[in-house]
Amino acid sequence: MTTLRYYEYTTADGDRWDLIAYRYYNDPNRMDEIIKANPEVLLYTVLPAGLKLRIPALTVEQTVSIGGSLPPWKS
Repeated sequence: MTTLRYYEYTTADGDRWDLIAYRYYNDPNRMDEIIKANPEVLLYTVLPAGLKLRIPALTVEQTVSIGGSLPPWKS
């Protein structure tokens, strides 16, 4: 069984789910992963400052997505 690891993030004024996803994952479309990890937080358009959020850490499999091929120096 894999244990999920999380980063803790405290929201600042003007934070939105997509902006946080971009900050941590370089992909605003991954905000659903953060939302699912924080079911107790209401789905605000703009999050209030001071909320503590859990940000799921990515695994190596989630970060390597360049067509499934290895870089030239690893083949």
